[in-house]
Formats: sequence, structure tokens, C-alpha cells
Amino acid sequence: QVQLVESGGGLGQAGGSLTLSCTASGIIFKPNTMGWYRQAPGRQRELVATMTSNSRTNYGDSVKGRFTISRDNAKKMVYLQMNSLKPEDTAIYYCNLNIVGRPAYWGQGTQVTVSS
Repeated sequence: QVQLVESGGGLGQAGGSLTLSCTASGIIFKPNTMGWYRQAPGRQRELVATMTSNSRTNYGDSVKGRFTISRDNAKKMVYLQMNSLKPEDTAIYYCNLNIVGRPAYWGQGTQVTVSS
């Protein structure tokens, strides 16, 4: 059974940085895509960034140039480096794992709050 556990959320300041981590447990088949989505109050969940097991990345328009995704396949971890934070980055951030032919896996979410 695959499980995802996020860490690293919390309170940040506008213009500052935070780093999120997500650790996967269980058997992770390839090819796969790991990444981050976020959901702010009253809004739909949206793409933040994803990275495939062969290192292709995809970013949401609102975070391009500010956030960087990376992963360590050996450790089954994915990271999100968030720079130049804005108050509108405030949301619950969810780790996601997609394996072809299987339902998507989600973490429990970690709150990120950015103060102005």
C-alpha cells in the first residue's frame, strides 16, 4: 500500500522561502509522476508542480520562476522549494503520486500560510 507523508509546511513571510518534502512508502512502480497540488479556501485544487520519474517537470503558471520541484527516486522523496513567497500562495499543499494504470495517491496535506 502506497502512502505519502508531507512535511515542512508552516508560516512564511512574503518574499521569503519555504521547503516542502514528501516521502512515499510502499512499492513505487515506474513510470510515475510525483508532485504537488494546492487548495486555498473556496477554490479548486490546482497544479503547483510535477516531475516524472525521468525528470520532466511541469509547473503551474502562478509559480513558474519562483518554485522548484526536485525528487530523489532512491529515497522515494519529492521536494518543493518555494521562493519569493506571496500571500496568495497560502493554501493546503498536497503531495501526489500518479502511476500508470493505478488510482492517484494523495498525502494528507500540509498548511502553508504566507503573511504580508
